[in-house]
Amino acid sequence: MPSSVSALLLLLLLLLAAAAAAPPAGAQSRAGESDPDPTPTPWPHQFHSVLVMNFTGALQLIDLWYDWPNGRNFNIIRDQLSPSLLYDLEWNNGTSFFYTLDGDSPTCRTAQLEVGILRPGWLDGAAYLGRRRVDGFLCDGWEKADFIRYYEDLETKRPVYWRFYTGREAHVMTFEVGAALEDAKWQAPAYCFDQTGAEEEDEADVRGGSASL
Repeated sequence: MPSSVSALLLLLLLLLAAAAAAPPAGAQSRAGESDPDPTPTPWPHQFHSVLVMNFTGALQLIDLWYDWPNGRNFNIIRDQLSPSLLYDLEWNNGTSFFYTLDGDSPTCRTAQLEVGILRPGWLDGAAYLGRRRVDGFLCDGWEKADFIRYYEDLETKRPVYWRFYTGREAHVMTFEVGAALEDAKWQAPAYCFDQTGAEEEDEADVRGGSASL
């Protein structure tokens, strides 16, 4: 009889130990599931960014002003060691102006595109590329429609780098959320509206050479 009681107690102790070691109900199935891929952070509705662009060794410094609430995007472009600036002013109605303000010989080219500026969530649906170091930052990366590869800082969620299918690269130097350019600076010069002085730009050339996208 005592031996039967001892055996029963031993069995109860083993069952209690097994129950304590077992994971909570459903925990095992959750552990077997892979975590969903991270998604890119939408762009803030307004920001200012300084970019260094590199295209096969040709460098540009760009002030990028993004203003989604007002439907406009502005790239102020300086080629390396150039005294001149190129202004790339884009509106959400598809109109773009490319102009200079150089003394006695200013120029202006215009383009009418099928779509306007990028929406804040333009990276929705991008394919996750994984995690890697880019420009010294640990980043998550995505690819959008074989057109662009985009990397953002893992910790701050700020964009760090993007690369177009053409090989054109953008390195993000500053990223000021909420910064806005005064309205007066968004006005294209009068000669851009003079049909004899303005040139029409081909849409493919615009998309292939745009400083932002």
